[in-house]
Amino acid sequence: MQIQNVSPEEIEKKSFEIISRTLKETGVVPDRENASVIMRCIHASADFDYARTLTFSKDAVGIMKKLILGGADIVTDTNMAKAGINQNRLSLYGGTVRCFMAEEDVRTEAKARRTTRAAVSMERAARLNRQVIFAIGNAPTALIRLHEMMQEGIFRPDFVIGVPVGFVNVIPAKELFAASDVPHIINRGPKGGSSIAAAICNAVLYELPS
Repeated sequence: MQIQNVSPEEIEKKSFEIISRTLKETGVVPDRENASVIMRCIHASADFDYARTLTFSKDAVGIMKKLILGGADIVTDTNMAKAGINQNRLSLYGGTVRCFMAEEDVRTEAKARRTTRAAVSMERAARLNRQVIFAIGNAPTALIRLHEMMQEGIFRPDFVIGVPVGFVNVIPAKELFAASDVPHIINRGPKGGSSIAAAICNAVLYELPS
């Protein structure tokens, strides 16, 4: 195996060519609407399992595009995901990437209530009084709290990206939204992470006019 001499601007293009070729060789051909999301998640992780575990509600990508074009914010559950999302691209349409996890009052409230910062962060996001795309890549408690607020009749998310990674409550939390009528992109199973949440957001952003 030889090291290839590839220019910086060609690295991503060549990576996507390899991903596309490998998917075809394994008999997996993502449908056109969702292909960019699936391929960017594979690109971010080098994990081809995303071609079979990513789950999309009806017209999920189209709905997410409309929300972004309408100025929706993206709320994440980690500053890592926030940093990975193309804020400049989102700002073209009037949106902002937000994360409340590191705010001191969120930390204080979570400690006083004996709950997680992720749960309190979702409550803060619910009070933004604007359309929000939730990009959850780390904390299943964020998904659980969003679903609880739906059940309580106090809030309904516009869109949920549910890709937390791990083993404790991760799969059940994802299934809450996979089984719901809320527009969503969910990765079934324990895999996911902040990089995957950001990759999904960027895949959709890069399909919009600049």
